[in-house]
Amino acid sequence: MTAPLQVSCAFPPSPNVVAHAQFAESLGYERVWLYDSPALYPDVWVSLARVAEHTTRIGIGPGVLVPNLRHPVTQAAAIATVDALAPGRLAVAIGTGFTARMTMGQRPLTWAETRTYIAQVKGLLAGESMVVEGKVTKLIPPAGYLPFQPVPILVAANGPKGLAVAREVGDGVMSIFGSYPEFDWCALLAFGTVLDPGESADSERALHAAGPALTVVYHGMYEADPANVDGLPGGPEWRAELERIPVHLRHLATHEDHLVAVPDRDRPLLSGEGLMAFTWTGEAAGLRARLDATAAAGTTEILYQPCGPDIERELRAFMEMATA
Repeated sequence: MTAPLQVSCAFPPSPNVVAHAQFAESLGYERVWLYDSPALYPDVWVSLARVAEHTTRIGIGPGVLVPNLRHPVTQAAAIATVDALAPGRLAVAIGTGFTARMTMGQRPLTWAETRTYIAQVKGLLAGESMVVEGKVTKLIPPAGYLPFQPVPILVAANGPKGLAVAREVGDGVMSIFGSYPEFDWCALLAFGTVLDPGESADSERALHAAGPALTVVYHGMYEADPANVDGLPGGPEWRAELERIPVHLRHLATHEDHLVAVPDRDRPLLSGEGLMAFTWTGEAAGLRARLDATAAAGTTEILYQPCGPDIERELRAFMEMATA
């Protein structure tokens, strides 16, 4: 028998993240994942430690960690520290980096670099000696200072190279594109809003609640290849406006308010048609059918990120839809 789909949530770390996590816990969400993009948001490990200390049941995790941001020993020590605050509740996702690196003007890391990093972190957490930067290193805390144990590590992957790394060194996979039934743990990130009965996707509420999820599609496609956005509604005009910014500063503007709000430059991109095409926006019955199909295809955990001014409404509506 197929296990029930786990319903989790994801957030950019914010000053309100503890309250959001507590509310998600009260609604029965399985896990709260926090993004690791230090140019945009507060520190992910400080935020996760706060959530760990102010919740009792809900799982927690960073999604996703990017190797170049922290030395493997620093990363392993952070994982062990938060795991000790919430034993058995922590899982970790690691990837090549999208927003975290793009906001610094960098491209994603190679999968070879990422695979090495994941293996180093896993080895350190298992108490093994690892070669890092040409030297043998190991977690060697004094007795009682840093109890550590293996923690599940998902690989954030959406293509064949990443999936190969996930099979080799991961405990599962995290994706933004699809389901991968070969993995026992397959987490899928989703954005959007559950419409009220009879509500149009063009409503102001819906555009506020799911607009940041729509505009990030343009950001991501532009970063992959600027010409990608030319075929999207409003894409050529948006691209022309963005490219008025000097190239050495453009990466800072591209990801402004990433998954939090819609800056003025992006507002012409908003439409109900766009929400329906690119996000999980729709009435409850349609979204439930989509969720069931996603689970049948191999997803084991859905990660829903609410946006907009009423996070509690979005969390409640999504959980009611998912458990109806």
